[in-house]
Amino acid sequence: MFTYKAGISAKEHDDFVKNHVQVNLLQSSAWAQIKNNWDNERLGFYYNDKLVASASILIKPLPLGFTMFYIPRGPIMDYQNPELLSFVLRSLKEFARKKRALFIKFDPKLLLKQYKVGQEVEEITATLLAIENLQKAGAVWTGRTQFISENIQPRWQANIYKEDFSEELLSKSTRQAIRTARNKGIQIQFGGEELLDQFSALMKKTENRKNIHLRGQDYYQKLLTTYPEHSYITLSSIDLKTRLEDLQSQLSKTLKESEKFTEKTKPSKIENNQQEQKRLQEEIYFLQSKINQGASIVPLSGTLTLEYGKTSENIYAGMDEEYRRYQPAIITWYETAIHAFKRGADWQNMGGIENDLNGGLYHFKSKFNPTIEEFVGEFDLPTNPLYHLFNLAYSIRKKLRNKH
Repeated sequence: MFTYKAGISAKEHDDFVKNHVQVNLLQSSAWAQIKNNWDNERLGFYYNDKLVASASILIKPLPLGFTMFYIPRGPIMDYQNPELLSFVLRSLKEFARKKRALFIKFDPKLLLKQYKVGQEVEEITATLLAIENLQKAGAVWTGRTQFISENIQPRWQANIYKEDFSEELLSKSTRQAIRTARNKGIQIQFGGEELLDQFSALMKKTENRKNIHLRGQDYYQKLLTTYPEHSYITLSSIDLKTRLEDLQSQLSKTLKESEKFTEKTKPSKIENNQQEQKRLQEEIYFLQSKINQGASIVPLSGTLTLEYGKTSENIYAGMDEEYRRYQPAIITWYETAIHAFKRGADWQNMGGIENDLNGGLYHFKSKFNPTIEEFVGEFDLPTNPLYHLFNLAYSIRKKLRNKH
């Protein structure tokens, strides 16, 4: 016999989710604390008193006392079981009506495709069946959306799995970028709130560079304090004086080499020496100008990671564009993933990518030999006759926002 209960404990919910194949950060009980501008409720679904499905629900207040429910990457359950699925959706509708919800929006952790870059694969049959089951149970599927902005959560993401991630498996160009960063003296450190000021400054630079609005330092701090044992910042930095001394030493050697040139010296060797002198002098000038401005040890790139169960999520990342020549982002993301696996993660989610696999997010993240994952996307479960009117207004508002 199926039953459900509202207000299950965080421990009961998390114990179930962490041991489920659909485990993900957005269904952790603590995520609702991050989204504290929403209300939250946890529903447990039981078969003969055994927990067989669970949902952490975000509840958004709407005008006139109405609400909407949102279940990010959930509910967590067996979508191949039509009887369970039907009971969960009926129960969600019943509970939603008590809370005056116009509808329930959810985007379950169901994959349509999962493949390596360049592979051709068919859509997963079990997911197609799950879509049919959900539609039969009354859910409205928004379909195979084409743009990242059409969904609350990205429908496509790049995920790194521990078993097929190592420096040796990366492309030649990515390995070279990592070596370049190391050779130029970039240092990597892992920490928490002690790195927050530097990380926040990098995020602000990223915000200004891309002309977008991101979160502020208070929000990043909330992430760290909400997941105190399961969060960390990865920060890459460079000691300008140390790097300057190294460059000056290299330039001295290059100049001494040029003094030995004769009429018999190959023109190509002379040209290479001159190009190297120019490169070194340009970087020396750049560093000297920064040192004259008072810079010393400079943060170049950073990521903020949250862990849940055996999963790891690269939530935010920023970089100082002025120091792009040091390839800081690539080595920072690489070291973030390595650190995640050392801490026990089975996979690390690098976040969303463009649906057409042809944009800046995709081209950067594809450097790390990720698995590309296409999610099924969003479903709406109407719970009030006003749903259709509200959904029309919601769609118009979203289109207008995406134009700006």
